[in-house]
Amino acid sequence: MKSDEILTLIEEITRNDGSNYFEVSNMVQNGRAELAAVRGFIKSVRILQLNIPRSTNVIKYEEYINSNFEMPTEKMDHFDEWKKTPEAQEILANILRENHIA
Repeated sequence: MKSDEILTLIEEITRNDGSNYFEVSNMVQNGRAELAAVRGFIKSVRILQLNIPRSTNVIKYEEYINSNFEMPTEKMDHFDEWKKTPEAQEILANILRENHIA
């Protein structure tokens, strides 16, 4: 079952190897990432910006995420990093620029 998530924030996720990446997410997903950190699946997560504007890029990214990934439940036993196509990566980069993150 695919999701119907509304993305509202930008977070930074630090992998267990110390590398990090940015993701557009929402409060529920941020909570799942926090739980993943507690369980040792990732090193940490932190919110960089809340209530991001609902731009065309955000809507396109939501469509990509919702059609390609299922949102984890609290019973998760690992953390899946959302793999992005080059087009999705470009949309994410645009969202980061729009919000003065990158």
